[in-house]
Parts: sequence; structure tokens; C-alpha cells
Amino acid sequence: MQEEISEKIKDVVKYEIWDSIKEILSWGFQLGSGENKINITIGLLLLVVFTLLGVSFILRSIRVLYTKKLDELDKLKFISVFKFIKYVIYIVVLFIILGTAGVNITPILAASAFLLVGIGLALQDLFQDILGGVFIILDKSLSVGDIIEVDSKVGRVMEIQLRTTRTITQDDKIIIIPNHKFLTDSIYNFTQNQKTTRENVSVGVAYGSDVDLVVKLLLQSVTSNNDILKNPKPYVFFEDFGDSALMFNVYFYIKDSFRAPFIKSTIRFSIDELFRNNNVRIPFPQRDVHLFPNEKK
Repeated sequence: MQEEISEKIKDVVKYEIWDSIKEILSWGFQLGSGENKINITIGLLLLVVFTLLGVSFILRSIRVLYTKKLDELDKLKFISVFKFIKYVIYIVVLFIILGTAGVNITPILAASAFLLVGIGLALQDLFQDILGGVFIILDKSLSVGDIIEVDSKVGRVMEIQLRTTRTITQDDKIIIIPNHKFLTDSIYNFTQNQKTTRENVSVGVAYGSDVDLVVKLLLQSVTSNNDILKNPKPYVFFEDFGDSALMFNVYFYIKDSFRAPFIKSTIRFSIDELFRNNNVRIPFPQRDVHLFPNEKK
């Protein structure tokens, strides 16, 4: 008899605890009225929080498993795209939770539609930047480490994000480029196909100079430079007969076009020294001036 009473007491206590928990979880407030009424309760908030935490854990696990075998460059690209996908999944899961919990999400969707239209009109450039970032990452038109020229500025790509791309210029300044520029403007990518690029240095010599000697000295100026590739071989073009000089261009190949200005400067120093040592003159612009005396009528 006593055992039956104790069991009943336990059941009553359990029911009371459960009723208390349900009562606590049902605490909350209402938004709106009529058919558009939304009940925000502690239970609903806890459901949303724990579900989003679970989804976050699953997404993080997927990201770790997928990127485990990727190299560092592909890993950065995947993470950038994954961030965008993650936010979309969070929004979809949130609406599913609210719908499953009995919340009428039609007013929310309607309000969100109008809100998104307004935001879309106000933030067109932002969405273009995000789409540009996704396309850059997916079609591999741009990679970290590429040398590009944007608005007459040359820089090395340091980081590609969803909205912007960060580059460092040859004078160590950071340029933050909105990604929509890669969709709308022409961008020079010096290293899209390969890391090797062709560069050149031009120079003029005086008329009457030994052109064979000039070609020899120009080739010597680049072959003695350790930054110049031996293959493909450098070569010289006799470009034109200028107003005051014979114009030559020496072409050469380098692996790091980001350092091209420094390499060209070194070559110009070498050309100047070789020309002075071999009596090859670099002329300054010359003009003939004819004076005619005034004739008296």
C-alpha cells in the first residue's frame, strides 16, 4: 500500500515538474494581431537557438572534412563560397523551424519580400560585389598570388573575399577592390596563364653608332642579371629611326613580374655603365633652328 502511494506521489511530482517546464517554455509575447499574430515564446527561442547550433556544427564538420585534402589556395576559395552558402542555409532553416513550430510565416515572407526588394535597390553594388566574388572563386579567373593591373595600378592579389579583393602594390600600399569591377571592367592579369612574363627596356643611341655593338651590350646587360631567365632567351629589336636617336628595345623574361620595375632599373644602370665604357652615346633631343633676317622693303 505504501509503495503504491509513493508511486502516485512520484507521478504527481513528475507531472507538476513537467507542467511547470511547459508553463515556463510557454512564457512569451505576441507580435501582430488576428491571422498575422506571431507567438514568441521561450520554447520557440530555445528551439531556434539549439537547432541553429546543431546546423552550425554540421556545416563546420562538412567544411573540415571537405577541405582536409585541399591545398591552401583551394581551401581559401572554398571557405569564401561556403560562408555565403552558410548564411543562406541559416535563413532557410530558420523559416523551417518557425513553420514547424506553428508560426504563420506568410506575413514574414511577405514583409521579407518587400524588404529585400528595397534592400536590393539600395544595395545593388553590394550584391554585385558578392556575385562577383562567387564567380571569381568558381571560374578561377583570379587567384591569390596573381599579378593584376587595375586603374593603371599593378598589384599582387593577397586575399579574395566575397565582397572585395585585397592587393598590395609595388610600393607596399594596399588596394581594396570591389569585386564587381572584375565583372564590368577589363582587368590585366599578368600571371593568368603562367608565372613567366615578358618585359622590355627601351633605349636610344646616337646616329652613327655601331649597331652590332649596341645589340651585344644590350644582351650583356640582361644576361648578367640573375633575375632574368636564361630560357626563353633575351633578344633585341631595332625598333625605329627616331628624331634624335636609333631606338632599340631589349626583351627578356622574368618569373616575378611584381618586381619588374626594380629589375628594369637594375638593367638601365647596367646599360648606362656598358655604354659609357664602350663609348656608345645616348643622345639628348636635338633641334635645328634656322634664323632668317628681316628683309627691308
